[in-house]
Amino acid sequence: MRQPTTFGSGDPADGSGLAPVMRVHSASAPAPGRPVNEDLVFRFGPLVGVLDGATVPEGFDTGCVHGPEWYVRHLAARLGVAEAARPSARLTSNLAAAILAVRADHGDQCDLDHPGTPSSTVCLLRDCGDQVDYLVLCDSPLVLDTGGQVSVVNDDRLEVAMADLRRTVAMVPAGAADRATRFRHAVGVQRERMNRTHGYWVAAADPDAAFHAVTGTVPRRGPTALRRAALLSDGASSAVEQFGLTDWAGLLDLLSADGPGALLDRVRAAERDHPDRLRRHKPTDDASVVFCDFGPAIIG
Repeated sequence: MRQPTTFGSGDPADGSGLAPVMRVHSASAPAPGRPVNEDLVFRFGPLVGVLDGATVPEGFDTGCVHGPEWYVRHLAARLGVAEAARPSARLTSNLAAAILAVRADHGDQCDLDHPGTPSSTVCLLRDCGDQVDYLVLCDSPLVLDTGGQVSVVNDDRLEVAMADLRRTVAMVPAGAADRATRFRHAVGVQRERMNRTHGYWVAAADPDAAFHAVTGTVPRRGPTALRRAALLSDGASSAVEQFGLTDWAGLLDLLSADGPGALLDRVRAAERDHPDRLRRHKPTDDASVVFCDFGPAIIG
């Protein structure tokens, strides 16, 4: 089910009026026909985020009694606790603390060294008053409008690893293995590259992954101030990356005008109309977006 939410907050400025208000809107929906949404959107005070749990292909072991939905719910909750306890800490440190706490949440019944242990991408944005901090880990991109200039923060290491993996699989002689065997081999190799140097990094059971995230800061005031931001799971970013429905600036304009729900509606229509453009092994995907609009302060 789509989950729309709206929030607003403002900070007193230092003699030049009020700081811009960060208004937050979000939507999240499971893939059509699936009862479980392995994405999660959340807000804890000034911190907003999108998590995208890694779907486990049918027939593959994880060494864990929990699934991606459990993992993203616990990781979001632990991020909220870390943010409340250390609001001035770096996002990387709070994410590492959250991953470590979820590791304890598993208890003694899971093999957390298993390469298929539950995992999730992470995209975070935190309003710090005079600046906004961000963190991107794995393939959940962040789109920023700073002073009218649109840029994308992404972590492309998974895509690089997958491209290399596809080349490796393509070298297997035709007829040497059936499609199912090739797929199992590909998944096994991908798992071996998770949270490894020269591989890709994702939130799972190793807190060190947090310190490999892409991070940065943008200002809240001045000519390059942050105006708008969108945090996306890859199911939502496919509007640009897979289907070419718009560019990144157009995506922000769509979110500004029609809201996150309209973006998800367009993605679902594109999935139906262009099945040839889908990637990986899933015909459709969970899709989530958090849209932050830093509009003028409201003086009541």
